[in-house]
Amino acid sequence: MKLVLFGPPGSGKGTQASLLAKKNNIPHLSTGDILRSRFNKNDNTAQELSEIISSGNLVSDSILNPIITEKLLSNDCKNGFILDGYPRNKSQSNFLINFLTKNNLDLDLIIDFRADLNTIKQRILDRSKIENRPDDNLEVIKTRLEKYFAETQPLAGIFKEKFKGKFFEINAMQDITQIQYDIENRLKNA
Repeated sequence: MKLVLFGPPGSGKGTQASLLAKKNNIPHLSTGDILRSRFNKNDNTAQELSEIISSGNLVSDSILNPIITEKLLSNDCKNGFILDGYPRNKSQSNFLINFLTKNNLDLDLIIDFRADLNTIKQRILDRSKIENRPDDNLEVIKTRLEKYFAETQPLAGIFKEKFKGKFFEINAMQDITQIQYDIENRLKNA
């Protein structure tokens, strides 16, 4: 099973990706988690990543694309994967579509999580308190949401057109269990 999840920060895509990954024994590839794990290395890249992420800006494609390629080609992903937070811009979208074509990989489902802005902001602030994440404050949230709606949300349309019949929008305002149920039903028919 190969999935791509779209949705703004705080829409619940990470929660659903974790549930699906555990149930289906496939990796949940969250670019945020992958990049945050790099902070533990005491090198220039870790410092650069820390500054970029804590300011709410996105990591450059020249850093991110090779990380994604390596992950998708690893043995961990031989039975599938869930991409969460990638692609984020048109360049990454083109890179991923070309990568999938070149490696003869088909996506099973593309899910676009939809939620209202007030709910998203509150979810992120609540998550920040629970997980003690320095990149979840109001100013960073505002920056991340602006970038998402300007750069990432339009990609959903590209994927909807490119992967006809495999794309669906989900109401991310629903209860976690209902969202999970809706996704699993869609996967049965994928």
